[in-house]
Amino acid sequence: MQNVYEGLDIITNKVSAQEQRICRHHMISFVDPLVTNYTVVDFRNRATIYLPETKFLLLWEEPIITLNLCSGKFLSIPRSLQVFEETGISHSEFLHRQHAEEGGGPLGGPLKFSNPCILWLHADQAVLDERLDKRVDDMLAAGLLEELRDFHRRYNQENVSENSQDYQHGIFQSIGFKEFHEYLITEGKCTLETSNQLLKKGIEALKQVTKRYARKQNRWVKNRFLSRPGPSVPPVYGLEVSDVSKWKESVLEPALEIVQSFIQGRKPTATPIKMPYNEAENKRSYHMCNICDRIIIGDREWAAHIKSKSHLNQLKKRRRLDSDAVNTIESQSISPDHDKEPKEKGSPGQNDQELKCSI
Repeated sequence: MQNVYEGLDIITNKVSAQEQRICRHHMISFVDPLVTNYTVVDFRNRATIYLPETKFLLLWEEPIITLNLCSGKFLSIPRSLQVFEETGISHSEFLHRQHAEEGGGPLGGPLKFSNPCILWLHADQAVLDERLDKRVDDMLAAGLLEELRDFHRRYNQENVSENSQDYQHGIFQSIGFKEFHEYLITEGKCTLETSNQLLKKGIEALKQVTKRYARKQNRWVKNRFLSRPGPSVPPVYGLEVSDVSKWKESVLEPALEIVQSFIQGRKPTATPIKMPYNEAENKRSYHMCNICDRIIIGDREWAAHIKSKSHLNQLKKRRRLDSDAVNTIESQSISPDHDKEPKEKGSPGQNDQELKCSI
């Protein structure tokens, strides 16, 4: 998505001019970097100019990213308004109906296309980490620092001077820019030794964030298609890419055989990846979490939710609030003199006098 913005070609891994001469690309570097509210819906609407069928490329007809009560994810407000305008129902209700449709499941609505499959290229974690570190080194060799300096000077320096920099929206959230914030704002204003230390810190941060993001992507694939599969999740075929010298026999040939088998309507010789799960689990059960104010679909999703950090944090907050409320009520119900020792009874006249005074 970051490729739509002008600038930061190396960080966002845009196709090179040489690659574009071989294969023409559209919708690259056409959004001003200062625009921070460009959405996937905007991209889709523009893409239909070049490729009318683009809007049908997603396997699930799900909204792109208000709060979605079914998944707990935030959805774009423009998309929610669009759903209501086109269907007359709320976005959350629209999602609930998708899940309930024939072929739908806890992860989304029915598939757009029949008989799809997924090819997942994966590598050993150590191998992947090494490749990602090398990728950062290659980016530096390709001129990453010059690109960062130029972009910072043109688009971010004034924001920093006004303490209004924003690394959460638009192209500014790209991995590889905010990691060098300290280096960029202090370059030329500190000693060479300090500058080199900040540069080294930025490079190490970029490598760590890149590897963490790769792990997040792998977890997404497992959770989305393997750990909690719905009734119509496509088969996932794993292709081992740890040893690139065996690309032909380990990746290319198996991939071609799998795709050809699906085209011809026969079963591939390769076996799809399976992760153990209880088939007796109800994948479409309905659970309401009053603590988090969320609707959870599926037994496994519910079990995962009640063990999640977000739920446990909300539970702690609720218990703390309940405890504070109880303490407040108890303190208000106790009079200031409640804990004092009762006074000795005086003479009847003295007691009558005290009663009159209190009245």
